[in-house]
Parts: sequence; structure tokens; C-alpha cells
Amino acid sequence: MPSFEITPIGTVRNDRTDVQHTDHWGAVRSTILVDQRFGDTCLQGLEGFSHVEVLFVFDQFPEEDDHRTPRPYRGRADLPPVGVFAGRGPRRPNRIGVTCCAVESVRGRELTVVGLDAVSGTPVVDLKPAMAEFLPRDVRQPDWVGGLMSEYFAR
Repeated sequence: MPSFEITPIGTVRNDRTDVQHTDHWGAVRSTILVDQRFGDTCLQGLEGFSHVEVLFVFDQFPEEDDHRTPRPYRGRADLPPVGVFAGRGPRRPNRIGVTCCAVESVRGRELTVVGLDAVSGTPVVDLKPAMAEFLPRDVRQPDWVGGLMSEYFAR
């Protein structure tokens, strides 16, 4: 397959720097500074949305060469093994993360969000407003996921 290059549109700034600290993101406030090449009005209109989808790169994790073998979720032996595309962790083929975050404020090229699970310095590759028409209805997931993720976004 052909490869492609993505240039970040901005950078995450927050007080989280430990990539191994993977829970309790619910109250984390992050500011995304969008690159000046997009101008000071690039976020105009986003303040009218309650949430934004943030696409980012898990750049602080090494790339893995082999994703063929299912592994226990989050490395926990008490959880079932899942294939690489049945998880949301950072060890992904292209290391792309996506999180739907609450919009707190928009000011020039600065977007402040709550609940972004990315450490400070993380490159952001795109922002998309969350629209009800694009959100799934009737989400289904295995029973073990709810218990596992109960602390992930806990405040």
C-alpha cells in the first residue's frame, strides 16, 4: 500500500506528561494550540459546539512491527485477548488516537477541551465538531469493557 505523510495542525498542552499514567482523564483540561499557518480565525464557529473530536498521534510510543497476534486488553491477563483493531490503545499501526472532548473555550488559535487523553506535547492532526447526526445510537460492547473503563474518564 502507498504511504502518506500527515503534518500536525497543532499541539496539546496540559499537566499530564507520563504516558504510563493511563486513567482518570475526565477532568484533564488541555489547550490545543493550532499552528499559525491556519490564521487566528481557524476555530471560529467551534464555540457553538459542545464537543469536538480530536485526532492525534501517540508519538511517544514506539511503533510495533507485528500486530497479528491478539493480546490481552491493556496487557491485563484477566481480560480476553483482542486483535489490534478491537482496542483503542496507543500501540496501533499508525499510532492515531481519537477522543471526543467537551469544548470549554475557543480563543483565537487556542482550543481548551476537557477529557482529552493525550499527554502534553502530543501532535494533533485534525479537529472535527461532534454532531449528533454522526454519533452512533445503540452502542454495543462486551461486558468487561464497562468495568475496565470505569476509571478511565473518572474525575
